[in-house]
Amino acid sequence: MSRAQARAGADRPEAVPGLAARSAAAALLAGVLERGASLADQIAAPAGPLAGLVPADRARAQALATGALRHLGRIDAVLSAFLTKPPAAPALNALRLAVAETRLDAVPAHAAVDAAVRLTRQHPKGRHLAGLVNAVGRRIGERGAELWETAAEAETPPWLAKPLRRAYGPEVLAAITAAHHAGPPPVDLTPRDPAAAALWAERLGAELLPTGSLRLRTRSQLSALPGYESGDWWVQDVAAALPARLLGPVAGLRVLDLCAAPGGKTLQLAAAGARVTALDISEGRLGRLRDNLARTGLGAEIVVADARDWAPEAPFDAILLDAPCSATGTIRRHPDLPHLRGGAEVAALTGLQAALLARAWTWLAPGGRLVYCVCSLLPAEGEERIARFRAETPEARPLPPPAGLGLDPAWITPEGALRTRPDFWAERGGMDGFFAAVLARG
Repeated sequence: MSRAQARAGADRPEAVPGLAARSAAAALLAGVLERGASLADQIAAPAGPLAGLVPADRARAQALATGALRHLGRIDAVLSAFLTKPPAAPALNALRLAVAETRLDAVPAHAAVDAAVRLTRQHPKGRHLAGLVNAVGRRIGERGAELWETAAEAETPPWLAKPLRRAYGPEVLAAITAAHHAGPPPVDLTPRDPAAAALWAERLGAELLPTGSLRLRTRSQLSALPGYESGDWWVQDVAAALPARLLGPVAGLRVLDLCAAPGGKTLQLAAAGARVTALDISEGRLGRLRDNLARTGLGAEIVVADARDWAPEAPFDAILLDAPCSATGTIRRHPDLPHLRGGAEVAALTGLQAALLARAWTWLAPGGRLVYCVCSLLPAEGEERIARFRAETPEARPLPPPAGLGLDPAWITPEGALRTRPDFWAERGGMDGFFAAVLARG
């Protein structure tokens, strides 16, 4: 065997311990940063980057790519100290993974650099850059720790940092940034029967949060936990579980869950005794709701339609509008999101939110209640959107959140709306960022 053949064999992913996982992680990065494909879609794809990997490599690849994306701004700031310009993507992504491994996973620098060189060498468009990767990687091993500490401010991309700093100030922005980059967030559950929350907390070894959600203390296979098969709970972030509860008692009422997928709020409303119509434009995304309705034994009428064209046969007693938004409140769960968007889409989203809110209002019966919510940290999609709607709709009367929800007073805005942030309950693991306002008609 020639030296070239031996080297080629050693560079095959299956021939080097851990290289298959690293190669898949690099492909996941490329999917997000070059093709705009979300991590979730790539992970779920039957022929995606994780296809064919053994479970351990699959988990490692997913964790490595997620960590690199969560800290991409900081990683790139470290690399910029050694690069006059970014190299071709195969080399750049290999270096990004090397920084992530050394700074986040305590992988020895020599091992991370060696893997980065092998990754670069095995890519047709990166082979000629293996020497550069080796040289830069070794310098990162020497100075990476020092540069990492000084690059924290680069964690949030400028398109998002600017409006957040304007809205909340530099100290809160720093706290939100820290929450976004604290690592994988905990898993929260919503019990089907709120009265049984303490019982399920004990059975699951979970923390019973003041709002009634359950927070798992360890990451487990959810389908193997008690209560999964019987549908006694479902996965839902603690903040995402609040908007449905803002409607107050709904037993016996006709309630519309508008933009319902993936369906956690529909389950809450149905469990509370409402007669729920769940409407969403995406048949595919409603599949998860159908599965959960079957698992929990709850019922709802499901409508697949564009709310801008659809109209109900009769007004609703209550409406929950979880409007399409930038989803900037969910970055702790979706670290690829800041790299899939750039802020330009917010203007179109706020226009859609205005149209959906105005249309939903016409479907609300006199005396009815409407909750508008978005999983966004941007006031343009939350506080400012509701302020404009109220100025245009004098009969829309704001209501304070119902008593007994376990809300911290710091979460209530001066106008009486709910505003959660990722840095709230930081000592418990944080929460998603949501805005929700309750409006009464007449």
